[in-house]
Amino acid sequence: EKNEWVEPALHKSDTPGCLRHCSCLLDKMKGQTCFLVAFFTATFLVDVLGYSTGQVSVACESMVPNHGSDPQSSVAPYTITANTSTFNPGDIIQVTLDTNSVPFRGVLLEARTQSSTIPRGTFRTTNSLVQLLTCNVGGTSYPESAVSHSSETEKTQIVVNWIAPDVGNIEFRATFVQTRPMFWTGVTSPIIQRSGPTVVPQITTSSRSQFQFSSDACGSTKFCFINPAQCNPATDGNCFFMSSTPLNNQGLLFEMSGMASGYIAIGFSDDQTMGNDDVYICGMDVSRRIQVSRAYSTGRSRPVSRMLGQVSNITVANNNGVIQCSFVTRNNISTAQRAANNMHYLFFAFGPSSDGLINIHQRTPFISSEKVNVGAVQSISGSSGRPILIKAHGALMLIAWMTTGTIGMLIAQYFKCIGGERKILGKAWWFQLHFPLMTLTVALTIIGFVLVFVQVKGWSYSAGSHPVLGCVVMGLALIQPFVAIFRPSPDHKRRWIFKYFHAIVAYAIRPLAGTLLFNMQNINSHTSRTEMRIFKCYLHTLRFSVLSFFACFHHM
Repeated sequence: EKNEWVEPALHKSDTPGCLRHCSCLLDKMKGQTCFLVAFFTATFLVDVLGYSTGQVSVACESMVPNHGSDPQSSVAPYTITANTSTFNPGDIIQVTLDTNSVPFRGVLLEARTQSSTIPRGTFRTTNSLVQLLTCNVGGTSYPESAVSHSSETEKTQIVVNWIAPDVGNIEFRATFVQTRPMFWTGVTSPIIQRSGPTVVPQITTSSRSQFQFSSDACGSTKFCFINPAQCNPATDGNCFFMSSTPLNNQGLLFEMSGMASGYIAIGFSDDQTMGNDDVYICGMDVSRRIQVSRAYSTGRSRPVSRMLGQVSNITVANNNGVIQCSFVTRNNISTAQRAANNMHYLFFAFGPSSDGLINIHQRTPFISSEKVNVGAVQSISGSSGRPILIKAHGALMLIAWMTTGTIGMLIAQYFKCIGGERKILGKAWWFQLHFPLMTLTVALTIIGFVLVFVQVKGWSYSAGSHPVLGCVVMGLALIQPFVAIFRPSPDHKRRWIFKYFHAIVAYAIRPLAGTLLFNMQNINSHTSRTEMRIFKCYLHTLRFSVLSFFACFHHM
């Protein structure tokens, strides 16, 4: 019986079927193997690569690396020292990580109060061997509250600076990784004592008549950021005003005033795009009383609350919808920029609030045209419009992908019959229309792509998926002309490869470009929604007009 089952499979006439069957099984096995390899690679990629590059924010609370082994129980051959044993809020403390013998490859450093897992203060460093992390503990983000390695190279000493917040006694706590299975947790510095008591700022509520906000001294004794230019908050309730007055190395006196239904806010940024910004908010709490708070802007979502820190002498008022605040701050301005300096772009935003939380501003904030030092005496005004290069970028992309690109693709897809057998310069009519339109589309895309990078001066980390998709569209757009240049002749046996590849790339670009145009910032405001409706009408009208024109042309 065994032979009868085996022998038919060996008949010559059935061999091809057998081979086909085996080949099919092998293909399936290969597919399953590839799937398993991809699955396990994706599953463990964070463990293998994440820690080697120091992106260990997920371990901020436990400070235990996910290396599949337990921490060492012996005394760590590493130490943490600070250049002081006491501090006041706002002090900058130098922290040194040292080895007694063997170099370390990985590290995670935080400052904590005793018996707490919340990271305190912010770090600063210019050392390329380490990087700053944003920790998330208990649903709250703490920007630049931890330091980790940026590569797995051996290190013998790391020096960073820590800016002290308004908290009690702290200690520096670190995890050191010598090799993947060998690491030490719970390495601590001596306790750093808080010099004075923690101060809870007192808020004084005042009437408008008690406030002395005025633009009279702007440019002579204080810095002012005013919109509209030359307005005076003392006499104009529609004046958006912010000023700062140096107090003999004792901090800055901030004054803020503006008409708003929920809050006004001043932000300090390294660029003219919202995100990674230090923000002071003067807004309504749950009881509709005005409070001063501090936050960190992460982009297009609600800013993350942070400790108020060294803020005192708070006075607030709300008179007929005009929100006003004044306070003294000794806090350092904390943004994403690694090298500390006093130059920042200013944002003045305002909008509604609900349940004590600020909502998205209903119009673009006023933004300074250049970086300024709020500790220097001068007077500037801002613009609520987008920078000219950003406007040019949007206009060029709109023309490229909703006009020239759309028309060029429609011609190639639906109107290859135009002109019949007649040709222009040896090429079909549809091609002579398609080619210049798509060439212009690629040229406009390149120009728009360069302009936005010139304006932002690098990568815009706070813009979400927009720059990523933009780079994908740019790459695909550059591929198309090169593929077209080296395409085989129409009668070539491999012409079909070019045909399908060219079409697939085109079908990929079209929805991506449309997504980018509909993914523009501030589409939540009423004005922008109206503009987007107009934009959709324009798009449908364009498509209908093109189809109608070529349909009529074809029947002439």
